[in-house]
Amino acid sequence: MRFVTILYALVLAPVCAQEIRLPASLEKLAAKAEESVDVTLDSHMLKLTSQLLSSSDKDESKAKKALAGLENITVRSYRFANEGAYNPADLDAVRAQLKMPDWSRMVGVKCKSGDNADVYLKVMPDGAIAGVVIIAAEPREFTMVSITGRLDLAQLAGLGGSYHIPELELDSPNRGAKGAK
Repeated sequence: MRFVTILYALVLAPVCAQEIRLPASLEKLAAKAEESVDVTLDSHMLKLTSQLLSSSDKDESKAKKALAGLENITVRSYRFANEGAYNPADLDAVRAQLKMPDWSRMVGVKCKSGDNADVYLKVMPDGAIAGVVIIAAEPREFTMVSITGRLDLAQLAGLGGSYHIPELELDSPNRGAKGAK
């Protein structure tokens, strides 16, 4: 579940310029976890990564353009030996930050088994995606992904089929005309 969550976050990308703050209690969980993933790419690291991509290579050029709009990528993922190693209320502190008028919960999944998932989007008045936060929690693990910046869905769809990103089919005026003569 964690890999899929991280992959979706990177595929869906952007989140507003406002960073989501993690409670200090979550930041301290790495010491308790059997396995942890901690990724923080700020604007400087994203620019550096972008500079390593070639403008002359078609796929790398598309990725470079997509990275240009991003400001921050944060991933925290922890897997524990036992249930109850983290307090689910700490994740509620993150969710509370996403109840502002600009944010919308796009997906909410709650299971009796304790598996929960939420996807939040922030959309700008012009329709551009300005933010994505994904929280996936299970009794023994959780993953939170926050990506800040601005990314056009057409740019995102253009990355499909490269870098292990699935192809996305977006409705477009020309799409229905394919093959029709």
